[in-house]
Parts: sequence; structure tokens; C-alpha cells
Amino acid sequence: MRIDIWSDVVCPWCWIGKHRFQRALALMGDKAPQVEVRWHPFLLDPDADATPVPLRQAYAARFGGAERTEQMLAQTQSAARAEGLPMDFDRGQVKVTTLPAHRLLWLAGREGVQEPVGEALFRAHFEHGRNLADPQVLAEAAAAGGIPAARVEALLASDEGLAEVRAGLGQAQALGIQSVPTFVINGRYAVQGAQPPEVFAQVLEKVAAELAPASAAGADEPACGPDGCSL
Repeated sequence: MRIDIWSDVVCPWCWIGKHRFQRALALMGDKAPQVEVRWHPFLLDPDADATPVPLRQAYAARFGGAERTEQMLAQTQSAARAEGLPMDFDRGQVKVTTLPAHRLLWLAGREGVQEPVGEALFRAHFEHGRNLADPQVLAEAAAAGGIPAARVEALLASDEGLAEVRAGLGQAQALGIQSVPTFVINGRYAVQGAQPPEVFAQVLEKVAAELAPASAAGADEPACGPDGCSL
């Protein structure tokens, strides 16, 4: 079963959603399908560049002031920690372009190591407050997937992967994806947001049932409900 996930590495709910999806597979136990997960790019702030801007300052300008920002950060951090994720918005996070990080994830996808590299990028930003436009930070994240620093340096010194990342961004637009995380299951069901593990499990069970021979007759019927909508 193919799972395509559009996300951004500075999206807190993408990190939370990633772990809730993994919990869904664990909840299913022996009934969990074999999944092939592919991560795709989305830019929460397409106008951002490599100049670091304090995250709180950027959020306050975007979301209506410092008080609203603190409420949002506290609620999000609490949700993450309830999932066992060490999110800490007091580590000096900054807003920067995530285009280089997405190019790294593209490379990691070619090497079959998107999972550890993506997790390292999330942790670098949310746990340690690292600058995801810093080549050294990207090299350290790449090392989590066994990608040599020299390979990352060569990537960032060229346009390698840039066209592919831009194509992924265009695909998100073509699919009408306007918020992340968005999970597209077998090209058929789209589940948006960091849904509870039980919701993900329900959708996975539904798709798995449709893939079974006994259910093949109804596999082409469209469906839409609280657990997602067919594409």
C-alpha cells in the first residue's frame, strides 16, 4: 500500500501526524498492511529565504500578535509532548526557507532513507532549535540516514533535485492540497491533518479491504466520510 505524505519539516503538526500514523500501524498489529511511504514537499512559507527570522516574531506577524502566538505554541507543544515528542519552542527556532531541506529529503528518497533523515530534520528544528537552512545542520540530518556530508555538500552546491522538488510542489497544488500534513493512501483517499491513530487505522483498514479479492467489485466506488475522502 502506497502512502504519499505532503508535509513541511517546520510544520509541528506534520511531526505529530507522522508519529500518529506510525501508532496507527502499531495499533493494527498483524492486520497492518505493508506500506511504502513517500514524503513530498510543501512550503508553509514560500516567500521565506535563508535569512533567519525569530520564529515567535514571524508567528506574531502572521497570526495576530504575541499573545495569540504564545497560545498556539503552548497548545501545539502540549499536543506533541502527549505523543512523546520533545518539542520545545524555547530553543530559539527561526523561520527560514525549507527548500534545501526538501532537496535533502528528495535525495534521501532516492537512497531509501527518507524516514530517518526526515525524523532528524524534525528533531533538529523542534527539539534543538537548529536552523534548517544551515548546510551543517542538513549534513548532520543526512548522517542519520548514512548519507555522507560530501554528498550533501555536492547537492547544495548544485541544482540537483531542485526541479524534482518544484514538481512535487506543483503536484500538491494540482491535487488541491492547501494544508499539511496530507496523507494520500493508494492515490485514492486523502486524510488531512494530524488525525488520531484510530482514524488513520480506519482508513487503512478500509483501503486494505478494497484491495482484497473479495472486495474488488466495489473497489472503484467513491467514498467520503469523517475518515477521509476519495480523490
